[in-house]
Amino acid sequence: MELARLIHDFFNWHVMVETLPMLARGLVVTVEIAALSLVIGIALGLVLAVARVAITRKSVPLLVRGLNLPIAFYVDSIRAIPPLVTLVAVYFALPYLGVFLPRFWSAVATFVLVLAAFAEEIFRAGIESIDRGQTEAARAHGLTYLQTMRYVIVPQALRVAIPPLTSRMISITKDVSLASVIGVSDLLKQARAQQALTANPTPLISAAIMFTLLFLPLVRLSMYVERKLKQ
Repeated sequence: MELARLIHDFFNWHVMVETLPMLARGLVVTVEIAALSLVIGIALGLVLAVARVAITRKSVPLLVRGLNLPIAFYVDSIRAIPPLVTLVAVYFALPYLGVFLPRFWSAVATFVLVLAAFAEEIFRAGIESIDRGQTEAARAHGLTYLQTMRYVIVPQALRVAIPPLTSRMISITKDVSLASVIGVSDLLKQARAQQALTANPTPLISAAIMFTLLFLPLVRLSMYVERKLKQ
């Protein structure tokens, strides 16, 4: 019967139980890379966004405004290059420059760079969407530029940035599976290894279930935050 073969080949309970410990180890590595990348990448993206908005003001000296060029080049180039290419360059090319990063930290560095580039554009768009009059009013009340950004502009910009930022966070978390290319023992690599050992694709199905369970809370949390911010 075809249904029985389907269950045996893709939903084999014995294979699931047997391979679960190794998949769990891979899941931990995936979560660690994703968590570090999200926290550092979002923070870096916010800092870059605020910096770009600050240095591109007309009141800023021309020499300082020139600092926008390398930031813009980094953001545009990283967004254009596939994450896999960036990952391979970080792990295999940096040693030629005397920079040696372990596999784990090469993956973290890559996804931090990628997320920061996208987050910068998202945050910058959110900041620039806030009416300029609010900045002028805050400055008129004696707030410095940084205080205005911190207490007035950025909190409002976050409301605008959360939906696209959430989508990018989910995308980056899925891209963590690319780390297996450089030998990181993440969830996908463990699943592929167990598939080869058991000659059964069930471990890949188990990994898919784990990825789903990993993403659902993030999606639900983002929806909850969006509803709260709109109230």
